[in-house]
Amino acid sequence: MSDTVYVEYNFKIEPQQPASDILIAELGEAGFESFVENEEGILAYIQKADWNDAILKDIQVFDNENFKIDFSLKEIEQENWNATWEQNFDSIQIGKQCMVRAPFHEKPTTEYDIVIEPKMSFGTGHHETTHMMLQFVLDHDFDGKSVLDMGSGTGVLAILAAMKGASHIDAIDIDNWCYLNAKENAERNNCDHINVREGDSSLLGPMKYDIILANINRNILLNDLPRYAECLKNDGLLFLSGFYSEDISTISAKCRELNLEFEKNIEKNNWVAVKYVF
Repeated sequence: MSDTVYVEYNFKIEPQQPASDILIAELGEAGFESFVENEEGILAYIQKADWNDAILKDIQVFDNENFKIDFSLKEIEQENWNATWEQNFDSIQIGKQCMVRAPFHEKPTTEYDIVIEPKMSFGTGHHETTHMMLQFVLDHDFDGKSVLDMGSGTGVLAILAAMKGASHIDAIDIDNWCYLNAKENAERNNCDHINVREGDSSLLGPMKYDIILANINRNILLNDLPRYAECLKNDGLLFLSGFYSEDISTISAKCRELNLEFEKNIEKNNWVAVKYVF
C-alpha cells in the first residue's frame, strides 16, 4: 500500500444540508471511499486507481438549483494520508461524559474515552446521527445488557455500549472496510467482547437482544424493522437514526405494526434519533 495514491476532492457547499448528505451518498455509489465534513462542505477521497475524468458525471445533486457546489481536486500520496486525516479529524465531546478522539489527540478527563482510528469508515461521531445515538447510549443503562449495533461503521456505538457494561455485543456492517476498522477499534479500546461481523440483517439468528442500535437510512430501516422486532426481548429498546424529522411518522407507523411504541426523539439539524420500546 506504500505506493497508493488518493485523489482528494474539496467540495464547498451552500447550503450544506441536506446537500452534503446527498452528495456523500452519491459519491459513495461512484466509488469514493471516505469523507470528512468541515465548515465549508466535505472532503472526499478515492484511490487514483479507481478514479477517472468522468467520475462525477452521474452525480445528480450538482443539477439541483437549490444548492451551490464548487470543488477542487488534488492527489495525495499514501505517505501523507495520516497527516491529512490528522489535519481534518477533530475530537468530539458528547455532553460532559464522553470524548471520541483519534490516537493523536490528547487524552481527556471524561468518564468515557473512545479512541477511533477513522481511516475510511463512517461513524466517527461528527455526523449528527452518530452524535445523537451516542447521546442515547450515554443516557441509558447498558449494564449487563445484550446489544446489537446494526450499521456499526467504526464501531463507536458498540464501543461505548461495552464501556457502559454491556455483556454481549454484536456489531454488524455490510461494508468490508467498516468491518475491518470496527475490529481494530474494538481492540484499540480493549473491548474484546464485541463480536464484529460483516453482512446485513440476514446474519441475525435466534439471539434476542435487550437493546438494538441501528443508524443506517430510512429505506433500509423500514425493510429491516420486522427483523429487529423479532430479535428484541420483551421490554427491549430500539434506537434508530439515519433519517430526517419528517420521516418519523413513516418510521413510527411501521414500528406500531410491530408493537414498537414511540417514546422520544432528539433532533439536530433536522436529523433525528428515535427511541422505541417493545
